[in-house]
Amino acid sequence: MRSSRVILLAATLLAAITSLSVGTTSAAAAPSKAAGNMTDVCATHPQTGFAACLAKVRTDIRPLTASQAAAPLATVSGLGPSQLQSAYKLPSATAGSGQTIAIVDAMDDPTAEADLGTYRSQFGLSPCTTANGCFRKVDQNGGTSFPAVDSGWALEISLDLDMASAICPNCHILLVEASSASFANLGTAVNRAATMGANAISNSYGGSDQRESSSSPYNHPGIAVTASSGDNGFGVSYPASSKFVTAVGGTTLITASNSRGWTETVWNGAGSGCSRFQTQISGQANANTGCRRRAVADVSAVADPNTGVAVFDSTPFQNQSGWFVVGGTSASSPIIAGVFALAGNAASVSNNFPYSHTSSLFDVTSGNNGSCNPSQLCTARAGWDGPTGLGTPNGTGAF
Repeated sequence: MRSSRVILLAATLLAAITSLSVGTTSAAAAPSKAAGNMTDVCATHPQTGFAACLAKVRTDIRPLTASQAAAPLATVSGLGPSQLQSAYKLPSATAGSGQTIAIVDAMDDPTAEADLGTYRSQFGLSPCTTANGCFRKVDQNGGTSFPAVDSGWALEISLDLDMASAICPNCHILLVEASSASFANLGTAVNRAATMGANAISNSYGGSDQRESSSSPYNHPGIAVTASSGDNGFGVSYPASSKFVTAVGGTTLITASNSRGWTETVWNGAGSGCSRFQTQISGQANANTGCRRRAVADVSAVADPNTGVAVFDSTPFQNQSGWFVVGGTSASSPIIAGVFALAGNAASVSNNFPYSHTSSLFDVTSGNNGSCNPSQLCTARAGWDGPTGLGTPNGTGAF
């Protein structure tokens, strides 16, 4: 009898432990900037003087190969060009001719052009190749002595090229690969992009907030320079904190039964806050940012990996290749660079322009990326807030 009672007690304890484990697993499934269903594409804590790319890839969706995706009735996970164009009311089919979007990243993606071809073919976009003059790939000196291959940065490069294509399929694309992720080399690459005719330059990376002078490589009047705000919630990174760039925050984008067809909230990973060093840009003077100096962000676009974008990359990342679902503000920066290119106004506007054209933005008014004081630096509200800036594109009128 005593033996049977011990067995019964043990079974009861086992059931309780099992129930507790199941409950814990269920609770942990809520989306978060630190959720277990995604991983950082690059190292998250770069050393002083260096940057990290700001992409996060979903780990709970097994990548499809190109042949699998091309099979009848196959679908690629993640948002594609038509969905992004619909969400932001963009004239992508008719605008952008004659514009060049530059993508600046570190290290080499040896399959960049081929992977871009796969992406564009999958979604019915016209080819963008070296042969037809649409695509160019150079090192930071404008040549072809490319740096070492890095699988994380290669996925980042694929993300950036694909987003530029999704938003502005008629644009030319220039990929400039920096020799390393140092700000010195990345800055050289940005300057190279400017000298090679870029109308918009996207920078999907960040490091510690820092000082800069008028000789900053991000200071190119007449060129729209965008930078990702960060992927770790409240806090500022550079070059998003630069007074010369358009700082791009991030949202969660989902379909909705409203007149727009979509709704957006703050992505809780989007970076935001006050720069310790950069002076305030003039457009923020009446935005009530709560910062004495430069505030981040200015505008935003989708960045949540849980509502992420489709990206094709055949350079293996963590032993996988094919169609990934990717997010992070690394996605939103090239999206906004693409919108600037669609607008075609970069030669005559600055990063202050959106502040006087807020009617052409979708204001994001719910969600947060942390707790802070004053609250608008991390909590959405009507008008400007840190994680989403003034909002997301509603056409090209704010760009």
